[in-house]
Amino acid sequence: MYKKLTGEKPNSVVPWRRCLAVAFSLVFFGQLALSPSAHAKKVDGWLSWRGPLQTGVSLEKNLPDNLNLEGENHLWSYPVKGGGAPVIADGRVYVFGYYEENEGQLVEEVLLCLDAETGEKLWDYRSRDFLSDNIYNRYGIGSPCVDPDTGNVYFMATSGLAMAFDRDGNKLWEHSMLEQFWRLTFPNGRTGGPVIDGDFVIFRGITKNWGTTGPPGDRFYGFEKQTGELAWFSSPDVRPVDSSNSSPYFADFNGRRVFMAGTGSGSVICSNARTGEPIWRVAISQGGVNGSVLLHDGKLIAVHGKENLDTTSKGRLVCYNLPDKYPEGDKPILLTAEDEVWRNDDHAAFSSSPVLHDGKVYTTIAKGELLCVDADTGETLWSLKLGPDQLHASPLMADGKLYVPMFDGKVFVVKPHEDHGEILSEAEMHANCLAAPSVYAGKVFIQTKEALHCFGSGKGKFVGVKAPRKRIADKKIADLQIVPAEFAITPGDSVDFTVWGLNSVGQRIRKLDNVEWDAGKVPGSFSGKGVFTANGDASFGPGFLKATVEDVTASVRGRIVPGAHYEEDFNGFELTRKNHLGEDVAFPPGHWLGARVNWSVIERDGEKVATNVLDRVIKQRSVSFIGHHDLSDYTFSADVLTTRARRAVSSVGLVNQRYLIALVGNWKTIEVSSNYDRLKVSVPFDVQVDTWYRLKTKVHDNGDGSGIVQAKAWLRDEPEPEAWTIEVPVDKLHQEGAPAIYALSPQAKKRVFIDNIKITPNE
Repeated sequence: MYKKLTGEKPNSVVPWRRCLAVAFSLVFFGQLALSPSAHAKKVDGWLSWRGPLQTGVSLEKNLPDNLNLEGENHLWSYPVKGGGAPVIADGRVYVFGYYEENEGQLVEEVLLCLDAETGEKLWDYRSRDFLSDNIYNRYGIGSPCVDPDTGNVYFMATSGLAMAFDRDGNKLWEHSMLEQFWRLTFPNGRTGGPVIDGDFVIFRGITKNWGTTGPPGDRFYGFEKQTGELAWFSSPDVRPVDSSNSSPYFADFNGRRVFMAGTGSGSVICSNARTGEPIWRVAISQGGVNGSVLLHDGKLIAVHGKENLDTTSKGRLVCYNLPDKYPEGDKPILLTAEDEVWRNDDHAAFSSSPVLHDGKVYTTIAKGELLCVDADTGETLWSLKLGPDQLHASPLMADGKLYVPMFDGKVFVVKPHEDHGEILSEAEMHANCLAAPSVYAGKVFIQTKEALHCFGSGKGKFVGVKAPRKRIADKKIADLQIVPAEFAITPGDSVDFTVWGLNSVGQRIRKLDNVEWDAGKVPGSFSGKGVFTANGDASFGPGFLKATVEDVTASVRGRIVPGAHYEEDFNGFELTRKNHLGEDVAFPPGHWLGARVNWSVIERDGEKVATNVLDRVIKQRSVSFIGHHDLSDYTFSADVLTTRARRAVSSVGLVNQRYLIALVGNWKTIEVSSNYDRLKVSVPFDVQVDTWYRLKTKVHDNGDGSGIVQAKAWLRDEPEPEAWTIEVPVDKLHQEGAPAIYALSPQAKKRVFIDNIKITPNE
């Protein structure tokens, strides 16, 4: 299902604290059960990058007017590159960043924990990118978050690894969002970060999973924050045209807990934060909305920097009335121009989020200006030029002052007045600033592309807000929530379900034991209180399991997927469909991830083979995972063939344990890569078009953390050669990863073909 307690330990963690963290965890039935907390009280602090009010506002006083690195307010600096805001809890600073060596050839992302008073490193956890599109060192552009109940910290790496740690750096659980849900990555590397509300930690991303979530969509995934089980997923948007890292804003609406966020389609959406049910949506731009939204007197305020829907100009700050009542019937409902309250076209803010304080909205826009807007009317009250441009960093309001980092590396402290902004100080950070400031216990934290800086006083005290206690008035069960909400298991393996009874607004009433289960056509059976075991000889494919309690039913979807034993020659497929070219085709195997819209089975020269679908240019590159995400120590081979369109030759390959091994037609090489900017090694190989090759790949673990990626290719009808065609040593090996097939067809002109797939354990 997902990676639970791994045994991976952080660097430089205090031994007695590590033992205490382990002592407070219990493992039973193969699942991880965490104690509510190692602390006697709730954790308080700057727990998410938008602060306790979700508005970029701190309630603290007596903060510095000057952030000069050479001045008396400078307390400490720690060298770590990054583009996301730190979070602070219980005297500990958590920051998502990266380190690079050898002129950028070696890059490791890091979750770093520092002492807030001294800047001393307490621990860190490092990981390397794989199979992402990230370029130009656009790493560490995101922020972790901290659970107020336990002090556990959560973050997502650029590669899509969503992880949970306790306060001492022990990893609690992990999901590979890429290999489990097919989360896409983008060259800009804006990873964003998770958020916590109630029982759930929510991660988001553009995914192209399977079934109804197979087409690309900007989706939200609600995981049980303690165990890591997926409780719900939400697809509230239309097809995205861009990525988005807009951070969800939580609110109460007619007894329901909801969240609102910008999306990759150019919309702002609202979904139920307990179930993921979409509620409403409003389109505001032609591209992704990256800024976080605000609520003011029950109205939505949002900003974007893309082209507007009704003009060719870019950027707008807009305000909408929201529905008075929870909508009935089909959802999400659409807000329209009639719901618009006001608009302000002075704004073009790409990923900088607005701040709301005392009826004023403060934003930094692309032209490098700080704007102040009346939240009731949308009127611009004043503007202040601070830099040549501004792309990402958001301002922060605290102690009656605005702390404003600019992209060029300067940080301003501005005192807002009714008709102007007064610059109190200007400081040079000597590196680009992409992150919002954070405030904790009299200190202001500024993250740059080179270091994290701390300013202020060592005598401050954090000022937060008390979360209201949630009461459950309606205890009648109206719906069921099955956890996990989606599963992928291999034949013979099991998944243990928990069924919650929900009331009419989505609140959890209690766990239910009197559940009647129906496996339907999924090859397996139930035992105990919701343990489903797939048959040892189960065929691979998707299906649904149904749970019933009295007259209330719900279903959960899942896949039976291959382990380290899999063969597919496509001969059993019936070609009963037509593709866009009028050819007879069949859908690819149902258990393949992200495959139905990108691959099909077709007949070529009298044999059935898999080929990539090229009905749109966006599909010129295709990767689809065909096995379980935590496989390791396997050999993966297939017959592969590439074709030519004029001078452009398509490439074809296999992914083995997070390494891509491809026959690169244009360059006549066999190439091993993980992230192109970090690991890319090739040797000459005379790739001929319209010629079948056998491609065999293997990842060898040396047992000391290092390994070797091996591959060989030869003409299919000839004997296998003894020697590997390419061998690439790796000093820090990816220890696991799902097998996948790969195609690159420049301009979506000519297809590749794959046949006789085979996965076996390494000898």
